[in-house]
Amino acid sequence: MSQFLSSLPLWLSTLLVIVLPTLVAMAGPVFIRRKFGLERLAANNEIAGFQFATVGVIYAVLIAFATIVVWQRFNDAEAAVLQEAGAAVTIYRLAAGPEPEIAATRDALNKYLKLVVDKDWRQMAVGEESEEANSALNALYATATRISKKGLLSGAITEEIFDQLDSITQARRVRLHLAAGIVPDILWAVLFAGAMLTIGFTFLFGAESLSAQVVMTGILSVMVLMGLLVIVSVDHPFTGPVHVDTEPLDNALADFSRRS
Repeated sequence: MSQFLSSLPLWLSTLLVIVLPTLVAMAGPVFIRRKFGLERLAANNEIAGFQFATVGVIYAVLIAFATIVVWQRFNDAEAAVLQEAGAAVTIYRLAAGPEPEIAATRDALNKYLKLVVDKDWRQMAVGEESEEANSALNALYATATRISKKGLLSGAITEEIFDQLDSITQARRVRLHLAAGIVPDILWAVLFAGAMLTIGFTFLFGAESLSAQVVMTGILSVMVLMGLLVIVSVDHPFTGPVHVDTEPLDNALADFSRRS
């Protein structure tokens, strides 16, 4: 469900996560008032107010925790892409020379980044990975190994190339892992159940003005569901309108073109 909601346009996610549930929530006090009457509900105000304060604080802590976690992991995804691009540029600069094996390494690196941009990003949007990019990364390792075996570059440079290749691999694994989603299913269940219970608790109050109670319920619903929308939007860092883009890798490819 979170993958589906993350992939939607932001206006549609807002409609499904905030607008429609809020309209339903605002109808709740009206239904409960007609069923139980003002006097019975007003008798709950004192004890319900105390309990609602506790419920509200608990849910606020929970949603704040989830928001911080997903935002940190979203930043981790951005950092992984920057690390991958930086390592690629370093390899391209270190692999300098006219030898066919060195030129093949630069070509393999260029091909890998293009496949990452063209294929990997599309696959990550649905929580998967590109097998073509996997093969291109294997080919890149193979060309670098040939350089090492023939001793075409100094030992220090060759070692640094492999260190940067390892950085590319690690960064790619990080972004592929995060693409599948950050928030576990059990936490999603708790977040949505907590939202329904927190908003539904307002139905037990008996304000003298029904219209005022409906408006207050609507405001609370919007505030709670906006927090959920933020979490939904960044739960899959490479999916939907709020996503990590390919700009660092595009810049690396542009740098390769200028140097070729």
